[in-house]
Amino acid sequence: MYDPEMLEEIRRAAEAWEKDTLQKSLSARPERKARFISTSSESVNRLYTPQDLQGFDYARDLGMPGEYPFTRGVHPSMYRGRLWTMRMFAGFGSAEETNRRFKYLLEQGQTGLSVAFDLPTLMGYDSDSPEAVGEFGKCGVGVASLEDMELLLADIPLDKVSTSMTINSPAAVIWAMYIAAAEKQGVKADKLRGTIQNDILKEYIAQKEFIFPPKPSMRLVTDTIEYGTNQVPQWNTISISGYHIREAGSTAAQELAFTLADGMEYVRWGMDRGLDVDAFAPRLSFFFNAHNDFFEEIAKYRAARRIWAREMRDTFKAKDPRAWLMRFHTQTAGVSLTAQQPEINIVRVAIQALAAVLGGTQSLHTNSMDEALALPSAHAATIALRSQQIIAEESGVANTIDPLGGSYFVESLTNSIEAQARDYFKRIEELGGVLPAIDAGFFQREIHEAAYRYQREIDDDERQIVGVNAYAADEPLEIPLLKMDPEGIERQAARLEEIRRKRDNGAMGQALDKLRIACQGTENTMPYILDAVRRYATLGEIIDVMREVFGTYQEPTWL
Repeated sequence: MYDPEMLEEIRRAAEAWEKDTLQKSLSARPERKARFISTSSESVNRLYTPQDLQGFDYARDLGMPGEYPFTRGVHPSMYRGRLWTMRMFAGFGSAEETNRRFKYLLEQGQTGLSVAFDLPTLMGYDSDSPEAVGEFGKCGVGVASLEDMELLLADIPLDKVSTSMTINSPAAVIWAMYIAAAEKQGVKADKLRGTIQNDILKEYIAQKEFIFPPKPSMRLVTDTIEYGTNQVPQWNTISISGYHIREAGSTAAQELAFTLADGMEYVRWGMDRGLDVDAFAPRLSFFFNAHNDFFEEIAKYRAARRIWAREMRDTFKAKDPRAWLMRFHTQTAGVSLTAQQPEINIVRVAIQALAAVLGGTQSLHTNSMDEALALPSAHAATIALRSQQIIAEESGVANTIDPLGGSYFVESLTNSIEAQARDYFKRIEELGGVLPAIDAGFFQREIHEAAYRYQREIDDDERQIVGVNAYAADEPLEIPLLKMDPEGIERQAARLEEIRRKRDNGAMGQALDKLRIACQGTENTMPYILDAVRRYATLGEIIDVMREVFGTYQEPTWL
C-alpha cells in the first residue's frame, strides 16, 4: 500500500519531528507517565504512521464492506441499511416476572430477546431439587419444565421476535422446550429465529458451568448443530463465546484466540459428523466482550472477522461466502463495573457500546449501572437501552461504514492482535488441539496469569480505576435496587408438583427410556429430548438420564 520511498520519507520526517518538535515539548511538559498500556497490558506507541503498516495490502487485509476478508464488516451497507439488534439480557425470579420484564423492554424499543437463566437451570437441576436451595431466580429466570417456558414466552410472538438464550450444558433441553413452546403457539420450527449459546468448550476454559465430560458434551452440541441445520434453519445453534473468557481475566488477544480456536473445533466436529460445512457454518455465531480499551476492542472485532474468513475459506474449504462470515453479538464488560459510584458505570457502558458499534457488531447488550450490586432494576435497564439508542440515533457513527478503517493505529492494532491470536493457534496445535489443551490446563493458566497481572497493575497504581483507586468517594448508595418476589420459589415448587401429578407419567417414563437408549448409542438425541419435553419431563429428569449415561466431569487440579 505504501511504496519504499514514501516509507523512508515518513521515517525521516518522524525522526525529525521527534528530535526538533517533540523533545522541546517534553522538556517543558513531560508526559503523564512512563508507561502507556492497553487494558491487555500491551504497550501503546506514542505515534502511529504508515511505517507501522509496512506490507499492508488494502485488498488482502482490508477489502470492502461485505466482501472477503470482511475486516470492514459483514454487510455492504452496515448500519446505513439496518441497525444492530438491541438485545438486552434479562431474567430473574419466576417465568412470570421475567415475562413482564421482556414485554416492558420490547415496549421501550428493544428489538430482540435475550434470556438469562438461574444457576439451577444452568446446571441442569429442577428449581425444587436439594441442590437448588437458595438459588432459584437469583442470577436469571428459573426454567424447569415446558410449562415454565410457556409462561416465560406468553403473548410474545415467536415467529416475529428473535430470541437468544444463554445456556450451555443443558442447551439441547432448553432449546427443545423453546421449540415445543413455539409449537403450542402454532409456530413451526422452521419459522423460529434466535440463538442458543451452547458453547461448552468455554465452560471448561472459563465459566465452569459444565455437567458432563468434554466428549459427550461435544456430541450434544453437534447433535443440536445437525438438528438445527435440518429442522430449524433460521436458528443459530451455537454462539461461540469469548465473553466469559474475557470476564475470567483474559487479554483481548486471548479472548479472540481461544474463542476462534473453540469455533474451529466445533467446525471439525460438525464435519466429522458428515455435515456439509457450507450447510451449517452460516448459522454459527459468536459472542464477544466489549471492555474498556476503546481502540483495542475495535481492533479485536476487525481481526476476528478477518481470521475467521481466512480459516473458513482456506483451512476448512468452505465455498459459500456466507460460511466465511463472522456474525457476532457483543455485551459490555460486566467485570469492569464497580460497586463504588455505580452511576458512573453508565459512562463506562456507553464507551464500551460505542466500541462494539464501531467494531461492526450485529447485536448488542448494554449492562446496567447497578449490575455490580444486583440484577438490573427496570430503571437501570432502561438507561442502558437508551445508551444504545442514543448511539444509534444521535451520535452519527451509524451514518458511514467502518469510520475508523485506515487509521494507522487501528490497522496496526488489528494486525498485532491477529498475530498474537495466530501464535496461540500454534501453541494449541502443539498441545494436540483444544480438548487436550483443556485437559492440560493451558487455557486456564494463560487466563490466570493475565488476570493476576491486571490486578497487580491496579494494586501498584499502574492502572487507574475511577472510583476504586482513583477519585474514590465515601458516599452512601443512593440508587434503587431490584427486589424479587420472595414467594416465587413457593409458587414454582407448587407448579412443579402439579406438573408431575397431572402429566401422563407412563408416557413420560417411556420417553426418558428412549432417550437413555439414544444416549447410549450414536443417534441424534434431539428428537428424543423433544419427545420427553413435550410429555413434560422436567429439566432435572432429562439431565439425570444423561448423567447416568455420560457421567459427570471433575476438573483436574493443575497448580
